[in-house]
Amino acid sequence: MDRLLEIGESIADTETTAYLLQQDFVIFGLAAIALLGLLSGAIGPFIIMRQMSFSVHGASELALTGAAAALLFGLNLGLGAVVGSVIAALMFGIMGARASQRDSSIGVVLAFGLGLAVLFIHLYPGRSGTSFSLLTGQIVGVSEHGLVQMAVVAAIICVALIALYRPLVFSSADPEVAAARGVPVRAINMIFAVLVGLAAAQAVQVVGALLVLSLLITPAAAAAAVTSSPARAIGLTILFAEIAAVGGMLLSLAPGVPVSVFVTTVSFVIYLACRAVAAVRR
Repeated sequence: MDRLLEIGESIADTETTAYLLQQDFVIFGLAAIALLGLLSGAIGPFIIMRQMSFSVHGASELALTGAAAALLFGLNLGLGAVVGSVIAALMFGIMGARASQRDSSIGVVLAFGLGLAVLFIHLYPGRSGTSFSLLTGQIVGVSEHGLVQMAVVAAIICVALIALYRPLVFSSADPEVAAARGVPVRAINMIFAVLVGLAAAQAVQVVGALLVLSLLITPAAAAAAVTSSPARAIGLTILFAEIAAVGGMLLSLAPGVPVSVFVTTVSFVIYLACRAVAAVRR
């Protein structure tokens, strides 16, 4: 009897997923999270190479601050998140130019930004669910306008990464030698910080500020465990990020739980699998 109930629930879940996949808001959400997977895969390996995971977390929290301010003042949430994260990235680049100062500078700016975010959310007179979605993400709330905005930002970031690929890899692997060879390391650092801020702002709208690392860091860390080639790492990271993003959203449709739950789980499983492969090789 229990087996029959399980089969019935499985069929019902499949029918629910098939029905939801016919809805426009779900299609927009799938397109948005696929774009985010591509974006995360392209920029993630450079974040790992530059040891900027904490910067990504800081930029995502400041994206939350910008989105919360936009929510309070009745402005576009996506634009607010972008402005907040870019300002944060510039502050991180200016205040944390030296590696010894980077973590403390990010921590100081992050604490101040979170305080402002709490204030803006507290002052917001609307439904608490709207402000809560800034933390956990609301992929099914992506509109056609929001999807176009994400596509434009993703295109800007990908074009910039392609244009800066060689000096970016050089300065990420050995910044001192790159500077000695005439590579404008400081300018590249600032540009890359802005790109990270833009990517974090897009991720906040999908998986929320609390779980940005699940797409911008975890797939890249998994790829870094099995390859040392930057080009192969980018390819594997895009693959892992797409599996986690699109697969996580498809799994979340029938249960109706936040997509970030499944995205983080799939990402973590991929990471553990890659670590296991690396251990077997050793």
